Order: sequence, then C-alpha cells, then structure tokens
Amino acid sequence: MDITSKSTLEIQQITRRFGGLVAVNNVSFDVQENEIFGVIGPNGAGKTTLFNTITGLIAPTSGRAIYDGQEITNYRPHQIAKFGIARTFQNIRLFGELSALENVAIARHLSTTTGIWNGILGLPATQKEEKQTYDRALELLELVGLSDRADVKAKNFSYGDQRRLEIARALALQPKLLLLDEPAAGMNPNEKGQLSDFIRSLRDRFNLTILLIEHHVPLVMGLCDRIAVLDFGQLIAIGKPEIVKCDRAVIEAYLGDEG
Repeated sequence: MDITSKSTLEIQQITRRFGGLVAVNNVSFDVQENEIFGVIGPNGAGKTTLFNTITGLIAPTSGRAIYDGQEITNYRPHQIAKFGIARTFQNIRLFGELSALENVAIARHLSTTTGIWNGILGLPATQKEEKQTYDRALELLELVGLSDRADVKAKNFSYGDQRRLEIARALALQPKLLLLDEPAAGMNPNEKGQLSDFIRSLRDRFNLTILLIEHHVPLVMGLCDRIAVLDFGQLIAIGKPEIVKCDRAVIEAYLGDEG
C-alpha cells in the first residue's frame, strides 16, 4: 500500500527504567497514517513495556508520545482510549464470567452520550442508545466470527477465540489507532494464516492505523509495511520487512533464533 506522510503516532526518545533495569532505552520512531507497523524482538526486549507507556498503563521515565499531533504522555488509559487509541493485551483481559456480547458492549459504552441519570430513569433516549450498543456489539462479533456464540461466557472460549473477542472489544472503542499485543498467540497454524488477511481487512474497513507486537516472524514479515526491532530495550533496526530481515544485527539478535 502507499503510506501517507502524516504521522499518527510519534515515539520520541522513550525510556523506561525499573530501578536499575532499563527496559526501554531512548526509543524513537513514527507510525504513519493507515500503516501496519510491527515491533519485534526477543523475549525481554521491551516491546510490551513500550506498549504500556503508549497506552498509559505506566509512565515513561523520559521521552514523549505524540498522537495525531497531541502529546499523550502520562495520560491515564481511559483518557487515551477516548482519544481514539485501543489495544489488546499479551495476557488476555476479558471478563470471564460475562458473555462475549457483554464484553464487547462494555467497551462500547465508553462512547455513549446519555448520562447516568437518564439510565437510572430508563428514559427513551437511553433505551435507544442501549439497543444501538448491543446491535453494534453483535455486528463486531460477526466480524470476528463469534456472533453464533454471543451468549457464551468468555472463559469458555478457546485461547484463539478469546484473542478474536478481545479484538472485537477493542474495535468497540471506535479507535483510529489499534495496538495489538501478540495477536497470533495461542492460534494454530491455520488460524495464523488467516490472521494477516483479517488484520488487513480491519485496517481497510475501519481506516485504521495498526501497531502490533508479534513473535511469529513470518506473519510480521508478510503483513507489516514497516518493522522496528528491539533488543535489550534498544531500537536496533527499522524499515521495510525486506530490509530488516537482512540486517546483521537483527539476524544475530532475533531472526537467527527462528532458524
């Protein structure tokens, strides 16, 4: 695809320390509008820590994150979500005792406009918006192939289907930027093969910019427009997949292990 020159997300010299451990060390890159951008690296490279600084779960020790021209460093997760940024997690965070439909509807409620008192009083505007919320949640479940199990509790889904449910919940936030933390984890080879087409379809259908972490190197190489490689918290390479995969530092740090 042709990537525009407009940056949706700018990471500027982000560093995160935990005591004497430097988990992310002076990392800078930009993610362009409508791009699918991958972050790869060995275990412990700092990938999820970087995601957590972007989405407000932890504050960076130094550096800045700029989204759509506005600094979002140190904002809380719910504030960042309202900016139009949604994410999934490496360790799935669904409400296990709630149904698939309820999990998606909960996220959708963040974008509703009627107030709490309207809800308590059961006013028509609230009832209409509630119906729209559940209708949209069901549409998103259909998109990820789970609408036939909308009433099934999340804890009863397979690991791969829980991943899909988490993506549906993230989409319910109506994001412009979607962060996916290891979306292929727990999926079988056939599911991984379908995931690339699915992520591309999400980008095109919702006009998304997508930033993802993934360990399955063939998926990343075939899916992403550009890739950044972290090793021991440092950015060691960035560029198009065909360039990154031939980088000696990348081969030594990560891709060589795949072989």
